Amino acid sequence: MPLDLKYFTLGIDEKVARITINRPRLLNAMNHDAVRELESIVDLISESNGIRLVAVTGAGRAFSTGIDLKDLSSGKIDVAFHEPWERALRGLETMDKIVLCLIHGYALGGGLQLALACDIRVSTPSARMGLPATNEGLIPGLGTLRLARHIGIGRAKQMILSGDTITGEQALQIGLVDHLVGGDQMTDEFESFIGKYLQSNSEGCRLSKQLVVDCFDLDFDSFRDRYMDLQEKAMSSDDFQEAMTAYREQRKPRWK
Repeated sequence: MPLDLKYFTLGIDEKVARITINRPRLLNAMNHDAVRELESIVDLISESNGIRLVAVTGAGRAFSTGIDLKDLSSGKIDVAFHEPWERALRGLETMDKIVLCLIHGYALGGGLQLALACDIRVSTPSARMGLPATNEGLIPGLGTLRLARHIGIGRAKQMILSGDTITGEQALQIGLVDHLVGGDQMTDEFESFIGKYLQSNSEGCRLSKQLVVDCFDLDFDSFRDRYMDLQEKAMSSDDFQEAMTAYREQRKPRWK
């Protein structure tokens, strides 16, 4: 069912869904309605079996500066903002798709929280990112959990408690982003990464994502049992059969 979108654009081209945050005049800041739109988009993509990869970008000069501070300071954003926001991020984090994002300009507050919920973060070297919510007297959402898991508790505390920002180049050094792209060529280079992750995007790849999402939450025996269940599913899939055929024919697999 088509969505009536004001703050985002959504394009679906066969196996790839492209989400663009589309409030460039406000550096893609998020208000109540934008968060509800994002949740609707995530729900729609999650239910689509044909989509294998999701690409998240921001229009204009920034990825996203997070919560709309003008609305927040005028009382238009209250605690009800956070529940649908966290549902949307968890949906991206756990969906049966590989999710990439392209960070440029700024990824601050909710912008970085959104990036942390993606599987692969691609950034320009000069992009600025951070979780400055404490400057507004807030907690930076479940970025408190995700940031620590990505860069360690010590670094996460320093970034969160100080509100400091770092560059894309610094973020790569500490494992916060996965790839850097040139500012002038960022769109073309991001497309190359989309192609790269589409090529490896078998059902086994997507099931591997599910295991990594759970890796800190299950004890060893529970994790092993889940792994065995998902490995059986992977080896029963059409993608596995295609991979074995491609190996015998000495070619790259062609996923359906």
